[in-house]
Amino acid sequence: MADSASIPPILHIITPLAHVSPFDVNMAADAGYLTIAQYSRVKPEEVRDLTQDMMFSRAPQAAPRTGLFIGGKDAALAFDMANEAKASIFPPFEISIFPDPAGSFTTAAAMIAKVEQALVKVRADGLKGAKVQIYGATGVVGSVAAVIAASAGADVTLVSHREVAAVEEKARDIKARFGLDVSCTAAVTDADKAALVPSAEVILATGKAGVQILNAAHLEAAKNLIVAADVNAVPPAGIAGIGAHDAAAQLPHGIGIGIGALAIGNLKYAVQHTLLKRMCETTTPLFIDLPVVFELARTLDA
Repeated sequence: MADSASIPPILHIITPLAHVSPFDVNMAADAGYLTIAQYSRVKPEEVRDLTQDMMFSRAPQAAPRTGLFIGGKDAALAFDMANEAKASIFPPFEISIFPDPAGSFTTAAAMIAKVEQALVKVRADGLKGAKVQIYGATGVVGSVAAVIAASAGADVTLVSHREVAAVEEKARDIKARFGLDVSCTAAVTDADKAALVPSAEVILATGKAGVQILNAAHLEAAKNLIVAADVNAVPPAGIAGIGAHDAAAQLPHGIGIGIGALAIGNLKYAVQHTLLKRMCETTTPLFIDLPVVFELARTLDA
């Protein structure tokens, strides 16, 4: 009987969307997978049967060499699918599972890791107790970043550009899933934003690409700002004055340093590649959840 290390790895990618992301397929191939099976329009109630087909179709020693990657664009749905898949496996048929919808888990982890690296240089407690405002928090990256930052002890506020109810729903989900409390507010007008930013030590822009959320005047009002980070690589920047390549550049307006989308993206890529490679090469089953993703992001130099 072949030892597990010699058994070919297989990756199954599922998504609730019409198409599996080409980004995830390319990442999997670059990590070493030669066999990549794709499943689209997967419903939550189908996850159990699909997972058990993946695990029962190979010998027990091949189970860790069988990986399930969960995509899509909905973090809550990906959490649900991952939990359902995890509940469906048992020894000795435990496969490896990695949710990362729209790359949001690895992107959010990279963003918060970069912020933490900058914070600890001027703030002894790093993220612990830091006042973090997340703009565009209804999106998939923003809500996941809130979970990671709050788990690290930050005082997180979700900021909606519409009505506050939009982020209150996210806050309830975060509380129910993770037992974490985050605050909510709305900042619809420039005056709203100018009144809100003075209390922020960290500002995260995770809104729609090509939309400027905070301008130079807003930053000038952010008197306690230490770090601002923006995941938007499409001009204009989500936060005025942050270049896409900025890794820890002094902001031209106001106080603090800026971290740009490509600096975050380089680390995100390294995190996702490393985790997919681990899953491709492992001989023991892996469940790659948010704490695992964030801890890796903290240690990689990218």
